[in-house]
Amino acid sequence: MTSIQTTERRKAFAFVAPALVWVLAFFVVPFAVMAAVSVSRMEGRDIVHGFFLDNYIRFFADPSLFKGLLISLEITGMVTVISVLLAYPLAWIIAMQVPARWQRLALMLAVLPFWTSYVVRSYAWLLVLGQNGVINKALMGMGLIAAPLEIASTRTASVIGFVHFFVMLLTLTIYSNLIQLSPNYARAAADLGASAFSTFRHVILPLTLPGVVTGAFLTFVLCIGDYITPQILGGNNELTLPQLIMLQLGRRGDFPMASAMSIILMAVVTLAYFACARWLKLDRV
Repeated sequence: MTSIQTTERRKAFAFVAPALVWVLAFFVVPFAVMAAVSVSRMEGRDIVHGFFLDNYIRFFADPSLFKGLLISLEITGMVTVISVLLAYPLAWIIAMQVPARWQRLALMLAVLPFWTSYVVRSYAWLLVLGQNGVINKALMGMGLIAAPLEIASTRTASVIGFVHFFVMLLTLTIYSNLIQLSPNYARAAADLGASAFSTFRHVILPLTLPGVVTGAFLTFVLCIGDYITPQILGGNNELTLPQLIMLQLGRRGDFPMASAMSIILMAVVTLAYFACARWLKLDRV
């Protein structure tokens, strides 16, 4: 190896080193510590280190804990599907129907709620969905209901709060794919006799699926690990996995159990990533 090659490698490593140190210090080391704590056990108020699988066995054997994972998956699934169904038409309208000179303004208006604090948005929805909120007052004023609906502090409220946030994220990812499509694809399909629906189904949708799945995966990751929205809007009627983790930390001080539940949550996210990567064949890129 020549001295020039050695110098170039050192320069390359110097550029990469800060990122490696950052990942090592703020991800690898904390994850290793959490994994080590997850196989420890609590004896009284003391953590006994070792290699015990009690926390994982307890999680899958205790219905109240395992149910938290199922509730998180159910809410995340509903939020992801609803967000995709709402975001795709919105992204289509902005990319295909709005004139190019107005698209930036339309995107800015679409992501405007991002400028508001996440906590503030959740509390705003709590006021809207409450018994004395805008929705109940409007429905009662029109005579459609006789008594206020119980929307706040339910799973429905959590789904509404999540969808409001993630539709904006999915709109951006889908729009970025739609705007890159050449109109010649649709013209060629029309020349071959395809209807508008067939063109969308067989041409437009397959070409934009990477953006859809990317946004859906981001929605899945952020939604399943969120604590704030279920805590504010969902109440304590149905505890999600992040809420159970915080319960283990805040009230019981059971760090090994909380660590084990966090590892399980990360494993679910990892499986979702590999499922998306395999479906999109990203591993071949």
